Amino acid sequence: MPSELSPIDKAKFVAARKATEYVKSGMKVGLGSGSTAAWLVQCLGELVRDEGLRMKGVPTSSRTARLAREVGIEVISLDEAKWLDVSIDGTDEYDGNLNLIKGGGGSHLQEKIVATASDRMIVIADVTKKVETLGAFPLPLEVIPFGWQTTKTLIEETLIGMDVLGQTTTLRMNGDAPYISDEGNHILDLHLNRIGNPRQLSLVLNQIPGVVENGLFIDICDTVVIGYGDGRVEVRDINEGTVDEMKYDFLTKDNIFTWEFEDCNTWEAGDTCLAMNELVTDAGGGNPRTTPIYDAKRP
Repeated sequence: MPSELSPIDKAKFVAARKATEYVKSGMKVGLGSGSTAAWLVQCLGELVRDEGLRMKGVPTSSRTARLAREVGIEVISLDEAKWLDVSIDGTDEYDGNLNLIKGGGGSHLQEKIVATASDRMIVIADVTKKVETLGAFPLPLEVIPFGWQTTKTLIEETLIGMDVLGQTTTLRMNGDAPYISDEGNHILDLHLNRIGNPRQLSLVLNQIPGVVENGLFIDICDTVVIGYGDGRVEVRDINEGTVDEMKYDFLTKDNIFTWEFEDCNTWEAGDTCLAMNELVTDAGGGNPRTTPIYDAKRP
């Protein structure tokens, strides 16, 4: 529930809430992976359940597929959908050109396929994901298990000639065993510190035998929805060149999100607070009492 969230989770929540406005009935929607995307799936699930939203979701990981089904979203494959109206996903980093590093959750291969099969890609993020230059977050590479150590050596040799500050490469682990992606592959994390030319690096890395896909998303993202811990949301559209802002107010008494222009004096019992998971049980003369519609799951 919002009252129990950290500032970072509040930021993720409001970004996800705002992003639901881009989803209309009849759409086929790519559903991203990770903690921020999980908030989106929860939000969309309530719109399906309580407001009659008709949509089909194409998940980018087995985790997202399970969550989508749990909240009542119809799940289909990308082959069934063929093309998507919009994809909405989180990110590990984004720069001023809306280039991204993704794959901290190990799903960047499916995420990139789904994003590029969409009319529009929207990224939802908290403000901490904005960077001047990509590279502080380790860059994931999905590689096939066969000969992965040879692939790792080739990658490290290639990095010597690239515009990066670090060249350390590590195999991602899951406990004592290598992490296995949904496609049955390994993940190598490149600790580069700074990437001077993301476009060039992406092209070069994908030419190395054994590399399936890298976590750089170049010229794929159209819009970023940035959430802040105080309820503010900023929407940057790189195609339109616009930056729009709005805010969810945080009512300190009950810790409930609502629109800043929401008039609590007009609430009646049975109304749904715009936080989406609070139901007004007593209008209270402008000081409404509420109860949760559902308990939002922490990712």
